Amino acid sequence: MNELVRWQTEHGTIVVESDDQEPGFASVSRTGEIFHEAAGKFEDAFRNVREAAQSALASLRGGDLNPDAVELEFGVKLNAAAGAVIAKTSVEGHLKVKMTWGRPSPDAAQEA
Repeated sequence: MNELVRWQTEHGTIVVESDDQEPGFASVSRTGEIFHEAAGKFEDAFRNVREAAQSALASLRGGDLNPDAVELEFGVKLNAAAGAVIAKTSVEGHLKVKMTWGRPSPDAAQEA
């Protein structure tokens, strides 16, 4: 069953639907509805996801491949205790990487 988690933000309060099996809930009753308070601020919840994305991008941009652009795609799940976590698909974490090259390589430019 899904529950509602209330997150404090720098601009007010938002409510996010979450799985009631997740740890870290503190129930709050409000006009007949049940909300759960998140352990921290909404913006802070994304710190780990941001750091994971920065680390992945730094690893993918370096080396011999040197793509012009790198795109990372992953699902994010909000957890009242842990914050934002990379969501899993099936049994493993989901991370889709797309690298693109638009400019000719230096070797190709010299051959032309």
